Amino acid sequence: MALLTLTSLFFLAGFHLRTTSSHYHALTDPCSPGTPGQVTEQAPAFTLPASADLGKDVLPNIKDSEALDPQTVCPGYKASNVRNTKNGFIAHLDLAGPACNVYGTDVEHLAFSVEFQDDDRLHVEIQPRYIGPENETWFLLPEELVPRPSAREASLHGRNDLAVNWSNDPTFSFTVTREVTGDILFSTEGKILVYENQFIEFVSALPENYNLYGLGEVIHGFRLGNNFTRTLFAADVADAVDANIYGSHPVYLDTRYFTTDGSGKLTYVSDATEKTAEYVSYTHGVFLRNAHAQEVLLQSSGITWRTMGGSIDLYFYSGPKAADVIKSYQQSTIGLPAMQQYWTLGFHQCRWGYDSWAAMEEVVDNFAKFEIPLETIWADIDYMKRYRDFENDPVRFSYDDGAQFLDKLHGKHQHFVPIVDSAIYAPNPEDPGDAYPPYDRGVKADAFMLNPDGSIYYGAVWPGYTVFPDWVGAVLNGSGTIDWWIDELCRWSEKVAFDGLWIDMSEVASFCVGSCGTGNLTLNPVHPPFELPGEAGNLVLKYPEGFELTNSSEALSATSSLRRQEAASPTKVSPTSYYRTTPTPGVRNVDWPPYVINNFHGDLAVHAISPNATHHGGYLEYDFHNLFGHQILNATYQALLKIFEGKRPFIIGRSTFAGSGKWAGHWGGDNEASWAHMYFSIPQALSFSLFGVPMFGVDTCGFGGNSGHELCSRWMQLSAFFPFYRNHNILGAIPQEPYVWAAVADAAKTAMRIRYALLPYIYTLMARASLEGSTVMRALAWEFPDEPWLAGADRQFMLGPAVMVTPCLEQGATTVEGIFPGINQKTVWYDWYTAKAVPGDILPGQNVTIEAPLGHIPVYLRGGSVVPVQEPGMTTAESRKNPWGLLVALDPEGSAEGELYLDDGESLEPEAVTWVHFFATRTSITAVPKGDYVDSNTFGNATVMGLVNEPVRIWLNSRVIDLAHWEYDQDRAVLSLHDLNHLFPEGAWAEKWEIRWE
Repeated sequence: MALLTLTSLFFLAGFHLRTTSSHYHALTDPCSPGTPGQVTEQAPAFTLPASADLGKDVLPNIKDSEALDPQTVCPGYKASNVRNTKNGFIAHLDLAGPACNVYGTDVEHLAFSVEFQDDDRLHVEIQPRYIGPENETWFLLPEELVPRPSAREASLHGRNDLAVNWSNDPTFSFTVTREVTGDILFSTEGKILVYENQFIEFVSALPENYNLYGLGEVIHGFRLGNNFTRTLFAADVADAVDANIYGSHPVYLDTRYFTTDGSGKLTYVSDATEKTAEYVSYTHGVFLRNAHAQEVLLQSSGITWRTMGGSIDLYFYSGPKAADVIKSYQQSTIGLPAMQQYWTLGFHQCRWGYDSWAAMEEVVDNFAKFEIPLETIWADIDYMKRYRDFENDPVRFSYDDGAQFLDKLHGKHQHFVPIVDSAIYAPNPEDPGDAYPPYDRGVKADAFMLNPDGSIYYGAVWPGYTVFPDWVGAVLNGSGTIDWWIDELCRWSEKVAFDGLWIDMSEVASFCVGSCGTGNLTLNPVHPPFELPGEAGNLVLKYPEGFELTNSSEALSATSSLRRQEAASPTKVSPTSYYRTTPTPGVRNVDWPPYVINNFHGDLAVHAISPNATHHGGYLEYDFHNLFGHQILNATYQALLKIFEGKRPFIIGRSTFAGSGKWAGHWGGDNEASWAHMYFSIPQALSFSLFGVPMFGVDTCGFGGNSGHELCSRWMQLSAFFPFYRNHNILGAIPQEPYVWAAVADAAKTAMRIRYALLPYIYTLMARASLEGSTVMRALAWEFPDEPWLAGADRQFMLGPAVMVTPCLEQGATTVEGIFPGINQKTVWYDWYTAKAVPGDILPGQNVTIEAPLGHIPVYLRGGSVVPVQEPGMTTAESRKNPWGLLVALDPEGSAEGELYLDDGESLEPEAVTWVHFFATRTSITAVPKGDYVDSNTFGNATVMGLVNEPVRIWLNSRVIDLAHWEYDQDRAVLSLHDLNHLFPEGAWAEKWEIRWE
């Protein structure tokens, strides 16, 4: 990308100058003379214009009527020299006719390989036959950055669930089939394989009305549909619906439903809506190990995959259930999720706008005042000195005041997590007072990305001109980026006692096109090239849908002001012509590729590092853009391992790639305070369960815009059942801490009490996810795989196997429609609040109207489950000291089971762990502990649901339990045991025990 020079900036901006004033006090030197909150007049300062972040007007190919269809002009390939290998076979592929060079230069000679890697896993790869050091990263994703799955020796001689065939009629194609059903899972037959140095296309037919899930990150319904294009290019976009946003996860699940006849023959059903029929489902997964910019076109006829580089490096997982695919994908391919510390499951509070330690302390005190649990307070970019990483504002967030605040916070077993941005400030080289040691140390370590000429690449982000850590160069070329990053975080941790880190802007974002700071560092901007929320011309005036129904005068005033503000804003003019490029044989145009993806920002360099930015070793950003966020999480994980030796790092990151879950959790990004975005949080969370990132949550009550008491009440209750639970909103918006509205406070307390009671259950789910790759939040279709009417269900979800949540997601509603799955298999559901079974006259797939007045979120326990609970406290530390209890939900056969995981809650490799397994029948509850972790809390209560017959006498082992400690409710069929603490003097799980009755 051509660099913006000082002259060009003057031309674009008309030399934008800004005179600093109190309105921008956070961006000026807080140590300058003047009274607090005031800034003395200074000379005019340069500010980047908005035009600095404009690129060329490009038109996505999928919207371009002039774009060529590669399927009509390219020759395809022919296979030859087919040979068997130990685990499969290989072949040569050669162009079947004259090169088309439609969006790049055709690769004439390819290698095709098939490897059966496990009983349920197949690898299909197509790559150039001839690759040298000069073009290796054009086509191959380095294993050092994203490891390749390997074959499991023990399974090589077994029977694989999948089969592969190939054909040269009319050109090369391959087909993947499921052996047991004969079902074609993926087939390029009848389509042309296109393989060029900047464009790859392969196409597979799919069955009618297919069910695909994944291909993230996207704000969309859970089931993707067959008229949808997914762009995978990491971008700082906020949560725009259907756009490419922060993460890239090129993996999908494909679920198909069949009926069977008396002989066992399976027949695919495209419209499986008959509720009385019996179905069986099969799910498989497909992962493309490719980090280049991609597009996936989902059409009624099938799937078209297009990438702008890399190779066809496909992995197929046979399932046959979604849970099997997800486990296999994590265990074999991307790695198992990081285990979280126990405290991270508590409630977190944040906002952009806590402008001092005193403001944060006031928030913490208010949570205590209103008796709302608070585990962690977060700091957004407000705490930084002029938005610079690793430096606190010396007045508002001084280190001394911070030490006092954090000592007090930690003394109450609460925590602190600050944001860390992904770009590093580049100081004015002619101003000694602007010195920034982290930058100097980074330059010395060769830690930053470069221009093609070897000079440092200077973009612009929050602090002004910035440089960008070179993770790729560190891994592939041995530059010092990772060691430098670890050192900077260690230095800062000695000044600020944080407990975890929040990594932001990691797509990676830049507010200008090209290396706009090159030659311009003496004009370092004092303000981003856009108005901040709350500033004149950018007031936060939006409210949730339906707000006018309950706050008509306020809504009318806000709407009127919003219209005036929008009218005063410049109108974006649509271009009348577009910039198109044509391929040059043998040359890659990385700045403006001939194929244009449907990128939200258009030009690939807009609001991002330019594609020609260079990593140490000569590697181009074009080939690695989607991995920046992935690799900064890796480096941060390594840093926290050093800072908190022996403890599990806690990291929440924005940009992710396949496998990021082994280092960090993820929040859903900059959503809106809207009912639609509250709904979208559920499919987004379910998708990240598939992606191997169970520690997921969203900005509860909404980030952008103003929330309202009704929306915030519903959302605080919904998010209480997400693993990561945080409230966060934007600068300039009205406050939305749960205590701001009485109704929200009450709703939050109700839901938090359930969540905190369930913390042992959630922690156990997280442990299973970390050990095995199972999911925490689950789609109903995953738990009940043979009910096709659940294929698109994303307004309800399961928390593990035992808890179902049916939130109210509509403004003004007092009821919600919900399905009770498993009815055809005699599944029993119990209301959390009453412990009473849901009536048994519900039909399979029936939408049932459920009462859901404001402040109430319907929650149900699944029959057959034993769920461990603990008396809730105001913090997780307090909760962990409270007595234990059990919720026993019997199935129709009168049985139930469950488990509990115990450890110290923080160690990376705990010295002691205990698993407790629970079994229940119509006449007993049995707890079987195994392990050496000692938990001295007593056992206090148990609730047995679905117990038809009233007990006459109850024993703990051989000891009769006094009548004062139990009661039976015939109407609800519930046995309640309480105040049993005196019977467990050594602790609830010190030894095996049995409670039985007759």
